Amino acid sequence: MDRIKRLSMQAITRYGAKFTTDFGENKKVLEQVSIIRSKGLKNEIAGYITKYIKREKSSKDLATEDEEVESEELVEDDAAVVEDMAETPDEIEIVEEPIKESS
Repeated sequence: MDRIKRLSMQAITRYGAKFTTDFGENKKVLEQVSIIRSKGLKNEIAGYITKYIKREKSSKDLATEDEEVESEELVEDDAAVVEDMAETPDEIEIVEEPIKESS
């Protein structure tokens, strides 16, 4: 399995933009960019590349969703603070007491 990972990562670092989440397309790309005589080895490498690309894509999507949720929460929190600030002046009563002079 280490051989499959190593060869897959070499292919991804050199030709990463050509690979997609489609197994068949990745097999065709491997045929174009490398010389792999064994059909089984080519299938294993294409499968690992496909799995790797899908995993990377889903982790990026999750990160994007997390950022969107955090930004929505910040906007909601900011709106709550602004509403609280708008209510504050009405609630505060300022009382001025005369200053006693000491003799």
